[in-house]
Amino acid sequence: MKGGAEDAASAGDQPSTDPNDLDFSLPNPGPGPDPLSLTDLDADVAVLLFHRDFLCGNCREQVEAVCDRYEEFAELNAEVVSVLPEPREKAAEWVVYHDAPYPIVADPDSELATRYGQPVKFGPLGRWFDLLGRMPLAALVDLRREPELLWGHAGDTPVDRPDVDDLLDELRKFA
Repeated sequence: MKGGAEDAASAGDQPSTDPNDLDFSLPNPGPGPDPLSLTDLDADVAVLLFHRDFLCGNCREQVEAVCDRYEEFAELNAEVVSVLPEPREKAAEWVVYHDAPYPIVADPDSELATRYGQPVKFGPLGRWFDLLGRMPLAALVDLRREPELLWGHAGDTPVDRPDVDDLLDELRKFA
């Protein structure tokens, strides 16, 4: 995998979260329960995609690519969840626009993104203006027992994110 973080157990710039604080309850205008939590998912692994902003073209492309190949995630008993740093209304627009077959949750205050260690550059300006400062993050969370972080990729730039093949390859390691 290019750039970012490679393996949750060995990389220093990994999503750093309390292993007991992985679950959440966020508004979900997409498929599945509303609000959504990890314990609601009927899957072995959650694929969490932390996006930068509603307007981010790279994020929209990633969502489209995952939607197009969603069945491959389902075959591995994984559930994808997009986490958007926006209010519920913006997340609902993404669900409709992308015809998303998986949950897209609203994290308007970026609390979950912060807990998982989503990188933000440019200090207060980057935190205030997501499209400028927020970088992409992907995480795999084991749901077979207590939620456990298996792997993560923290982007260094807006385009530094795993593609669908990378995500599926990582999932296969934990199947």
